[in-house]
Amino acid sequence: MKLVRFMAPGNPTPACGIVINDEIAELEGDIFSDPARRRGRYPLSGVSLLPPCSPTKVVAIGLNYGDHARELGFPIPDEPIIFLKPPTTIVGPGEAIVYPRSSSQVDFEAELGVVIRDRISSIKPGEAYGHILGYTCANDVTARDLQKKDGQWTRAKSFDTFCPIGPWIEKDLDPGDLLVESYLNGERKQSSRTSQLIFKIDLLVSFISGIMTLFPGDLIITGTPAGIGPMQPGDEVEVRIEGIGTLKNRVIADFGLRISD
Repeated sequence: MKLVRFMAPGNPTPACGIVINDEIAELEGDIFSDPARRRGRYPLSGVSLLPPCSPTKVVAIGLNYGDHARELGFPIPDEPIIFLKPPTTIVGPGEAIVYPRSSSQVDFEAELGVVIRDRISSIKPGEAYGHILGYTCANDVTARDLQKKDGQWTRAKSFDTFCPIGPWIEKDLDPGDLLVESYLNGERKQSSRTSQLIFKIDLLVSFISGIMTLFPGDLIITGTPAGIGPMQPGDEVEVRIEGIGTLKNRVIADFGLRISD
């Protein structure tokens, strides 16, 4: 079951629905509502897809594939390395990734996203899957030069538009061994499987919930495999995950005015 948030023609407010073939069946409530309670239908090609969830926070996992840790010159971690991306990084399918003027190297990072179903705190790994709504594609966009310059990751990971997600949330999925890929202008750059995750999803959800309360719609992005690389304005980047689909975004230059200008 694929859950979406979307804008329909003539409707000024976002709606939620279920993708059924090439249509969207609108739900009476939000993505957490009873899927049996539906309204009308819209052609999928006639709506604008939004980010499929609205997290209060994005909890990201660093160095969760061994090959990625090695390509950056970091040791394999003994426990999950977590950091936060603000909700303002979130954009949906087809929306632009804005290349900030303060960076000279902006990288793509294909990742599996985990969407939390309900409020949880300090749960055990064995309880984790019962609190997951579903899974989505994510791109942990990173200003790599600023990450190296700062020695910590907040600025490099937190620019507006630096976390595209979508195109929907897939509920009916076993995340244990999924193909995760990225493509830049149609050329494959990353390819691995979630079976290669150092810290598995149930452990991640449990570990994070022992640090901070997670709320419905919160997003965990689970780490990226080797093959990360730079993007330039005009490039199109895709994240493809087996069983979910394809998330496409184009990179644009930041021509906006700053207060300091």
